[in-house]
Amino acid sequence: MARNPSPHPTELEFEILKILWSRGPSTVREVREALVEFRELAHTSVMTTMTIMTKKGYLARKKEGMGYVYRTKIEESSTKRKMVSDMVDRAFEGSASALLLNLLEKEKISGDELDALRKLIDQKSREERQ
Repeated sequence: MARNPSPHPTELEFEILKILWSRGPSTVREVREALVEFRELAHTSVMTTMTIMTKKGYLARKKEGMGYVYRTKIEESSTKRKMVSDMVDRAFEGSASALLLNLLEKEKISGDELDALRKLIDQKSREERQ
């Protein structure tokens, strides 16, 4: 029995999206070259994945010469927000604070990152009081 499709990009799809978000419109060859830093894949594997991503609505493609140039159709910030929201719901029973506490306890966080978090927490506290 086939499983339900994920509402979020797979690990490889997300890596491809990150490349396109940072580089802008690119060919399969350009994406494959950027992926080599993470994993070695055949050109046809990347092409197949990007074709599937087009069908899912993650990418759009435009014919140029003998091939296609792909661009993202989904925004980076909204995609990440949806993925984090799903994780909060599924893994932390809807509690964003539980996620943050888990991260603060388990992960190494630089002083600059802690300062940025303090500022954001202070800002959110002021907004709640208004």
